[in-house]
Amino acid sequence: MTAPRILVADDEPLLRAELVEALERLWPEADVAVAQDGIEALRLGRDWMPDVAFLDIRMPGLDGLEVARVFGARTHVVFVTAYGEHALAAFDEGAVDYVVKPIALERLARAVERVRARLASPPPDLTHLVSRLRPVPKAPAWLQATVGNTIHFIDLADVIYFCADAKYTRLVTDGLEAHIRLSLKELADSLDPAAFWQIHRGYMVAVRRIATAARAEDGALWVHLRGHKARLPVSQRFQHLFRGM
Repeated sequence: MTAPRILVADDEPLLRAELVEALERLWPEADVAVAQDGIEALRLGRDWMPDVAFLDIRMPGLDGLEVARVFGARTHVVFVTAYGEHALAAFDEGAVDYVVKPIALERLARAVERVRARLASPPPDLTHLVSRLRPVPKAPAWLQATVGNTIHFIDLADVIYFCADAKYTRLVTDGLEAHIRLSLKELADSLDPAAFWQIHRGYMVAVRRIATAARAEDGALWVHLRGHKARLPVSQRFQHLFRGM
């Protein structure tokens, strides 16, 4: 019998490692792969076709709900979350199971027992469930940003990149730099993750303006922009976006 394939997707390294270690103890015959965010989880889901996915609900790029939406009825899903209300709603509506952070081994063991029992049956289609839990937000067409005492209305299509700046976010276009009264994380939650990639805890870039990604002599990865002189750092956490580097 083929060993079941388990995908663990969580952006918190310590919790991810603890979950993997616990799963290897509770389900030793399974093959376990890990993803550090939703984009990597989708890539592994496409290439590896896991039988079961433990998905953190909140991850950068694409969160666990969006990953579950794409997986559809191909993979049994267990939601992992620090927010009990999300997990309870998912479980009540028919998701395989849920575990709440910090993860208790006894609770995880029950989730593993349930999902093992359901492997012989087709996974439930979570598309409509995920839509009810959190509809896909519509990205804004424009943003309000300030320069001194002036408020500018900026077309999102003109933005090259965003940069964290204390409590605010600096927005850069070809002809303007201005500030938005949102943190970079708050802004990222409202933007299309296919159009804007977070490449560093302090930077998010318009994918259409990326020209190249190149390594410096010290091994650091930098993004060079199309039609703009700035270069932006790519932290280790996001380097998987530039596969093959």
